[in-house]
Amino acid sequence: MNGRPVKLAARGLWKLFGAGAADLERLGPAPDDAKLASAGIVAGVADATLDIHEGEIFVIMGLSGSGKSTLVRCLSRLVEPTRGKVLLDGRDLLQASKAELIELRRHKMGMVFQNFALLPHLSVLGNVAFPLDVQGVPRGERERRAREMIELVGLGGRERELPHRLSGGQQQRVGIARSLAVGPELWFLDEPFSALDPLIRREMQNEFLRLQNVLKKTIVFITHDFDEAIRLADRIAIMRGGRIIQTGTPEELVLHPADSYVAEFTREAPRAKILSARGIMRPLQDRVAVAGAVDARAKVHAIAAKVEASERPFLVEEEGRPVGLVDRAAIMEVLLGRETAA
Repeated sequence: MNGRPVKLAARGLWKLFGAGAADLERLGPAPDDAKLASAGIVAGVADATLDIHEGEIFVIMGLSGSGKSTLVRCLSRLVEPTRGKVLLDGRDLLQASKAELIELRRHKMGMVFQNFALLPHLSVLGNVAFPLDVQGVPRGERERRAREMIELVGLGGRERELPHRLSGGQQQRVGIARSLAVGPELWFLDEPFSALDPLIRREMQNEFLRLQNVLKKTIVFITHDFDEAIRLADRIAIMRGGRIIQTGTPEELVLHPADSYVAEFTREAPRAKILSARGIMRPLQDRVAVAGAVDARAKVHAIAAKVEASERPFLVEEEGRPVGLVDRAAIMEVLLGRETAA
């Protein structure tokens, strides 16, 4: 991904449940669902392989029971995988001792879950400073860092409030500030906004993007909502039955769904906000009069008005180099919801 190093990776990762789960080896290297079922085994995660790059927002999504939360818990080793590798900066976490894992979680990983899990007897400041207290950070330093995080998430002035006096969105901001207080390199978020009403959820998505623009964390984010996924994600992995069906950018998933399951996820997606000029362009032609140029990365909704208003096509440029043409017909195909060829 644009030359960024891989921060977190999974290689052939499995998490199986059932009486015969520990005896996976006898089923072969990659047993299919029928073989697992015949052995009385349920796959929470089945043969997952992925790379997550530094500074990337990597979204894992699927329907309820698809395995997305189990996968994230395996990646953080909150759940022990049955087989495979989890590599953090190239180091296999499955070889780490319990003490090493505790240190990794305290200093390198942040976690936010759907349940805010705030300590009711502690103030906002106390909740945010709590993980630093567990680390043994002196009081002055931990309160200074906690105040910085509280300001960062927009709760300055509420430091002394108890959780029950805060709205749901404010409580989730406290949870986010608490997870950021330790300065994690890797940030796991498991459906953190799904319990919020739609307006607050949208507000929190905006806040999340603002924070990422400042902090540049490596983020693994779980959701079942494709609209949320496309707003937030650099790339998306779609799961079904414990398996990763397809991984790609939102545009790649819309243009090239791997199967009908992925196509159904993307069917109602706002294509004008997902597809780029590059995604809908046609090949360059000699001696074609053009009306101007658009950036290859520009989304359709941003260029629709000027392209649709012109009888001439526009050049699509990438780093100043023409790579294709986009015209009124291509724009209208997207706006009217017809299939668009890449």
